[in-house]
Amino acid sequence: MLVLLPPSETKSDGGADAPLELSDLAMPQLTAVRDKLVTELIQLAADPDASRTALGLGKGADAEVARNAALRTSPTRPALERYTGVLYDALDAKAFTKVQREKAFARLGIGSALFGAVRAGDHIPAYRLSGGSKLPGLPTLSALWRDHLSDALLAEAAGELVVDLRSGTYQQLGRVPGAITANVLTEHADGTRTVVSHFNKHHKGLLARALVLTRADPTDIRAVARVATKAGLRTEIASPTELLVLT
Repeated sequence: MLVLLPPSETKSDGGADAPLELSDLAMPQLTAVRDKLVTELIQLAADPDASRTALGLGKGADAEVARNAALRTSPTRPALERYTGVLYDALDAKAFTKVQREKAFARLGIGSALFGAVRAGDHIPAYRLSGGSKLPGLPTLSALWRDHLSDALLAEAAGELVVDLRSGTYQQLGRVPGAITANVLTEHADGTRTVVSHFNKHHKGLLARALVLTRADPTDIRAVARVATKAGLRTEIASPTELLVLT
């Protein structure tokens, strides 16, 4: 099973591992696009104003620009530790035992505007690039990734079940046909249901945690729903590939 998570805008600083080595990342067929984007971000960082405009940053975001300037030289850490925020708080990887951490490395992938997707154990630097960003002189990120990422993810899954918890922006970079998706809805007293935003990330983090920690190896949506239910989540199967998480 491969569980794909969205990245986060917020990322932890620093790291204790060697600088970025693109050839060491999972899905090496993505190396050429990764290298192009890393180079473009470093060059763009030489012009802070242009960087802030392209990346949608305010004037107080010099630290974010500096991160991009040092992409090839700054220390790295596992992607599982690099990304932060609501979803990753709910995943709570810091509480994993050594065995659970290894399961997370084996089961989790993370979407990325810069890297396409990485495995949770891949060592990456802090960076700033969102899925909706448009870098000067380049096609959209969707155009750059779409001919490469879908095939790479299918190959990485190696025929196993894919649970795609990425947001729509990152799914558009490279879709995985047949993947199970999850939508989080709030059910009101009158029976109506509405899409949630903040708690969407929280509940997807809880679902990802359940899928990492389970001893089961789900092969279909019913098995995914059983894992979620055992973890205390309320779910409903909307279709063979769509799971609803109800709050």
